[in-house]
Amino acid sequence: MKPENPTIEICPGITRRTVAHGKTMYQMLATLAAGSQMPAHSHGQEQIVYILEGKMRLIVEGVPHELATGDSFYLASNVPHGVETLSTTRVLDTFSPPRADYLAVDQKVLHGAL
Repeated sequence: MKPENPTIEICPGITRRTVAHGKTMYQMLATLAAGSQMPAHSHGQEQIVYILEGKMRLIVEGVPHELATGDSFYLASNVPHGVETLSTTRVLDTFSPPRADYLAVDQKVLHGAL
């Protein structure tokens, strides 16, 4: 992870920081405060969620899945999902193809446009 990669708030209590990216993959570290929630959403990228530490409930198409340290979960493209954080949690998220939207925000922050 490059030290200049900014930490970006996705929603209250949830931040992300780009770890690495290439032509076909993007990886980020997400930090989720206890009790934070990410509303249901979907995106065109496939996603693998890996819990580095903590505990959260990943709600996929309305079905809750409790994940804790060491657990992982695969999300196909365009599958609705959201999160309820049960304790402070750190997640390594990998996406394919890359999150061009996140990379664009990173660049705006780095260049003082946000």
